[in-house]
Amino acid sequence: MENNAIHDYDTQPEAVDARLPVDERSHARLFSYLQSSSRGGIAGPLLAQFEGRHRSAGGNELRAAVLGASDGLTSNLSLVMGVAGATLTGHTVLISGLAGLLAGSFSMSIGEWVSVQSARELNIHQISIERQELKDAPDEEQEELTLIYQSKGLDEKTAKELAANLMQQSGTALDTLAREELGIDPKELGGSAWGAAITSFFLFAIGAIIPVFAFIFTNGYTAVLISLILSVFGLFGIGAGVSLTTGSPLWKSGGRQILLGLLAAGITFGIGRLIGAAIG
Repeated sequence: MENNAIHDYDTQPEAVDARLPVDERSHARLFSYLQSSSRGGIAGPLLAQFEGRHRSAGGNELRAAVLGASDGLTSNLSLVMGVAGATLTGHTVLISGLAGLLAGSFSMSIGEWVSVQSARELNIHQISIERQELKDAPDEEQEELTLIYQSKGLDEKTAKELAANLMQQSGTALDTLAREELGIDPKELGGSAWGAAITSFFLFAIGAIIPVFAFIFTNGYTAVLISLILSVFGLFGIGAGVSLTTGSPLWKSGGRQILLGLLAAGITFGIGRLIGAAIG
C-alpha cells in the first residue's frame, strides 16, 4: 500500500506544500527495510535515517565543516581588512592573509582533533567502567535498568521483565546501559577525530582564501572592494548551507552570516586605520 501511494500526492499542490509526497516516500523506504530485515527490530538512529524529515547530515564532520568554513572566512576577512586598514599595500595584505589561512587551518584542525579524540577517550573510559560494574554487580545494574524504564513510563512489572531479558544478553545490556544511563552510542563514541580534523582543515582553508583572492591580482581599495563582494557571497553561501541542514529560512541564515561577518570586518578595518595612522 505504501509503495502504491508514493506518487498519489505529487499532483496535489496542497499536499505538496504539506510535504506529503516526501512523507510517503519515507514510509515506503521504512517499510521496505523492515520487510527485508531479519533482525526483528530497528534502532532509533537508523530509523531516523529512513524518515525523510530526519535525513539531514549530522555528526562532527558537519559541525567541523560549518565552523571551519565560517571561522575561516570570518577570521581571515577580519585579518585582511585590519591589515588593509593599516596599509593598502597588496603585498603586505596578501602575505598576512595567506599566513592567517595556514595558521588558522592548522589551529582549527588540531583543535577539532583534540576535542573529538578527548570525547572519544572519555566515552570509552565511561563504557569500560559500566562494563566492570555489569560484571561485578549485575543485580544493581538490572535494578538501574528497571528504574530507567520506569522513568520512561513503563509499569514496574513490565520494566522488570524487560530489564531481566536484557541482562541475559551481556552485549545488549551494556549497549542499553551506555545509551540510557550514560547517553553514549557505543558504535559512534563521539565520531571520528580524523574526519573532523581533516574536514575542518580544508573547509577553513576554503573559507579563508575567499577574502585573500582579490589581493593576488590587485591591491588598494579595488582589492578591498572585490574582497568584500566575494566575502558577502561566501558568507551567504555558508548561511545557506546551514539552512539546508537546520531547516531555517535561507534568507535568515544567509543574512545573519553576512551581517556578523561584515560587522567583524568593519571593526577590524577601523582599528587597522587607527593603528596605521598612529604608526604613520
